[in-house]
Amino acid sequence: MVKERARILVVGGGYVGMYTALRLQQKLKRELARGEAEITVVTPDPYMTYQPFLPEAAAGAISPRHVVVPLRRVLDRCHVIIGEATGIDHAKRTATVSTLATDEEGTGGRRIAYDELVLAPGSVSRTLPIPGLAEHAIGFKTVEEAIGLRNHVLEQMDIASSTRDPEIRDAALTFVFVGGGYAGVEALGELEDMARYAARYYHNLRPEDMRWILVEASGRILPEVGEEMGRYTVTELRRRNIDVRLETRLESCADRVALLSDGSRFPTRTVVWTAGVKPHPVLAATDLPLNGRGRLKCTAELAVDGAAHAWAAGDAAAVPDVTAREAGRECAPNAQHALRQSRVLADNLVHSLRGERLETYARKHAGSVASLGLHKGVAQVYGRKLKGFPAWFMHRTYHLSRVPTFNRKARVAAEWTLAGLFKREIVSLGSLEHPRAEFELAAGGKPSQDPPDTPKGSS
Repeated sequence: MVKERARILVVGGGYVGMYTALRLQQKLKRELARGEAEITVVTPDPYMTYQPFLPEAAAGAISPRHVVVPLRRVLDRCHVIIGEATGIDHAKRTATVSTLATDEEGTGGRRIAYDELVLAPGSVSRTLPIPGLAEHAIGFKTVEEAIGLRNHVLEQMDIASSTRDPEIRDAALTFVFVGGGYAGVEALGELEDMARYAARYYHNLRPEDMRWILVEASGRILPEVGEEMGRYTVTELRRRNIDVRLETRLESCADRVALLSDGSRFPTRTVVWTAGVKPHPVLAATDLPLNGRGRLKCTAELAVDGAAHAWAAGDAAAVPDVTAREAGRECAPNAQHALRQSRVLADNLVHSLRGERLETYARKHAGSVASLGLHKGVAQVYGRKLKGFPAWFMHRTYHLSRVPTFNRKARVAAEWTLAGLFKREIVSLGSLEHPRAEFELAAGGKPSQDPPDTPKGSS
């Protein structure tokens, strides 16, 4: 029994937000039925994106709808509000939320009162003031970006196949990825694999005609899998004629020309930015304590340090790693910790409501797995190093076990099975980005989304 009625507000519907709300509605099932507790989830999207599957969705191995989990179906005992939290006044226990109807109503943001706050807004892409980046680059954090990038790559192959201008052809077949972490390496590996396969259906394109470039500012890639596996990954990518540039930065991509810090210039129509993330901007709009990196200062019990009735986990939280030998270490902001922290956070919130003792989050990092394309991967799990097919198989097995709901597990497993029996899909649906373009042209207008010199659906 909870000591008093509790209004719980969960900000964010990603990894931590969804799993925390899911566990809370399970733990507080009786209290929710009796009206002693209520859970409100504020999220910009009506679904949770399982980000480890984005590279395979981009490559066409998984349908986009199977990479996302509908929140209203999973959180059936929660009140889901589609909107953005723009400010939080924890001293008054209120949050200001901008919803889809805010502009039409003209009344400003909606205020939501709460008793317990769970902050799990996640992170956003960390960008730099690089000329041309905002105009020409694309990120790789959402399912929309993943599918848009897949369509774009296939359209560039169509452009290269049909043009007679060698400069346009070279630019269309040059793909620059910035960032050597999970997102950049996996996206590059899967898309290069897909494009290599698709090239067999073009009469005048060969895989050797395409240029794939990975730009990383540090001296190594995939630091999560260890130095040895990182070196192996570089060797494997270069063996596939992928140009890996270590200790190199993107200086500019203005005028569709990628200028690198080593002086190289690459005319390109594709720049993918995966060079890190930063805490969500909403954290700066709160009265809660932040560390030097803009993340919430948290205790090992996943409570916000010095702020009663406030909890946080995942990318937004600086959680001390009590299992580390060095003092002052924090848990890495990765999916593995996020999933585990969400369980402990939900349990501790319930313990707090019931006046029970809180648990300490003490979990060691089990290891990391990464896919480099079909049947290719690297892994380091509990000190054991794997590469090639065994690592790729472990990658798929691990993430299949972690994707939420049996429905999604079954659908993903079925798609993988069918993909092994049939050929890849290599269709570009570029009009998905601009669904009204065709109708506007037919009605005598001009699609406002597309610049005059840009083919429909390309970026």
